[in-house]
This record gives sequence, C-alpha cells and structure tokens, in this order.
Amino acid sequence: MSLRLPLFPLGVVLFPGVLLPLHIFEPRYRRLVEDIVAGDRRFGLLLPGIGREAPPAGAVGTVAELRVTQSLGEGRSNIVVQGGTRYMVSRYLEDEAPYLVAMVEPFEDRDDTAVPPATLAELTTEFQRYDAARRRLHDLEPDDDALPTDAAALSFRVAGGMELDLAEQQRLLELRSTRDRVERLLELLPPLRRAMESGAAVHKRAEHNGKGHRTPGLMEGT
Repeated sequence: MSLRLPLFPLGVVLFPGVLLPLHIFEPRYRRLVEDIVAGDRRFGLLLPGIGREAPPAGAVGTVAELRVTQSLGEGRSNIVVQGGTRYMVSRYLEDEAPYLVAMVEPFEDRDDTAVPPATLAELTTEFQRYDAARRRLHDLEPDDDALPTDAAALSFRVAGGMELDLAEQQRLLELRSTRDRVERLLELLPPLRRAMESGAAVHKRAEHNGKGHRTPGLMEGT
C-alpha cells in the first residue's frame, strides 16, 4: 500500500531495526521534525541524488521512526530514530513544506528466501567476533544485547553494525532476498573481521607501550 512520506536525503544508510542518532540544524529539517512530532513521527531517510539533488524515482530508503528528541535551542535538536520498513520512491508530490514529500511503496523481503539455521549460526558467530574486535579497537564497552534470531532482522542488525562504504550498505538494503543478504554478509565479514582483529591487537600493544613498556625491537638509549 502506498504511503505519503516526508523525505530527508542524507549520506547515511539506515537499516530496519537499527537505531541512528542525528543532529538536526538545517531550517527545512527542523521544520520536518516539528511536523512529524505533530503527526505520526515518521519520515524517510535515503541517499541524496547526484549533486545532492532529489533522489530519482525508484530510489530505495528506510522509514525512520522517531524515538527520542532533545531540544538544543534555536530550533536545533538531537534525535534518535529507529529503522522501520524499507520503501521505494514512487513519485514526488507538490507540497508547501520546505522539504521533499513523496508517495512511496513499502516492501519487505520475499517469502521464498529462507536461511538454514547453520548459516544463521555462522553469521551470528562471525559478527560477534567482528564486533568484539571493533569494540576493542575503538575502546568501546562490550555489547550485551542479544542478536536477533529472525533471519531478516539479524541480517539488518549485522549490516548496520559493520564498517562498510555507503555503496555496499545501499546494495544490502536494496536486496529483497534474506538468503542473498546473509550470503553477501558472510562474504564480507571474514576479511573485515581479520583486519579488525589485527588492528585491535596493534592497538593493545600500543596501549601497553604507552604505559612504560619497552617496544620490542627498539634499543634503550637510541
């Protein structure tokens, strides 16, 4: 069923179920936040078109559901949104609002793309190892939240937790096969996990060296 949706083109890919903090300062998007707070608290995030123009019809984005707002004065705010369903832009509407408004077509993954339990277990294990190394590298606290067991939800959670370029993130978002998304993630994860683990190990050695430990291979007094 078609949905009328205010749009916020931004250089970020939001995956269903994933939380995203945003700082709102541009006047037209300050107005957008005011309008959705007075309405159904939803807008659409999607990548901008070429030259930051409106994305073309057919562009795919994600419904952003407003969860938290923090006013900073002078109309600025920090907000937290959670990814809802994905959609494809059908057509733009003439509207008095200063931001884009479009009719969009929400969609979900196809029903015939089930993932074997063993493959889901492999994805869970690979991502847990990747995320643990990422947190060690960036000095972040461990994440105690359990990963989803539903295949589609897990694939989006993993995609949203990986450090990938925007083009790859967008390709993952647009896939309508859960199985294809999981298989692509399992291609991407092992090399990224190994690189993250290597970086975390170097980071740990550097921390030790900064606490009075002598760097291996360097002579004192040189």
